[in-house]
Amino acid sequence: MPVFERTYHAVLLDDPDGQWELHDGRLREKPGMSAEHNDGMFELGYQLRSQLDRASFRVRVNAGHVYRGTTTYFIPDVFVIPIEVEQTQRGVPGSLEFYGDPQPLVVEFWSKSTGLYDADAKLPEYQRRGDLEIWRLHPYDRTLTAWRRRDDGTYAETVHTGVVRPVALPNVAIDLDALFAG
Repeated sequence: MPVFERTYHAVLLDDPDGQWELHDGRLREKPGMSAEHNDGMFELGYQLRSQLDRASFRVRVNAGHVYRGTTTYFIPDVFVIPIEVEQTQRGVPGSLEFYGDPQPLVVEFWSKSTGLYDADAKLPEYQRRGDLEIWRLHPYDRTLTAWRRRDDGTYAETVHTGVVRPVALPNVAIDLDALFAG
């Protein structure tokens, strides 16, 4: 039986320590991750946060939800939110953090427990949402695959090593060697 938005919100409120996602009406708990995955998420969050102007952007690491429609909600490993969008979430005690608008950068790290799910479920949904740049980092191959939204709504896919610069985040450069140096 599919789960709808109201039930999903009730699950989140009832289990605040859970990492619940919803894909096409199916409830799924985000599984545990490897040390490489967890370290990579937090290191990327740190690199982004240290380079972004806090007056313009916020960074979330394994927190907050992005959604499309009423039956698909995900918790990206990392994502960047423009401040004016993030501010709409404040001032409502007891509310949960959800973003329906396309974001400048949404990131997933490959792990054995989520690799196929991320590729088959999350990445296509991020593209349907219209997120400006979507990254999939592979901590063992030490590569980053980026999907960057073109003006016509399609995505260009590129693979990166070394230093990568997100297109929608001015003056940000992520050093993949440092990111994966754990």
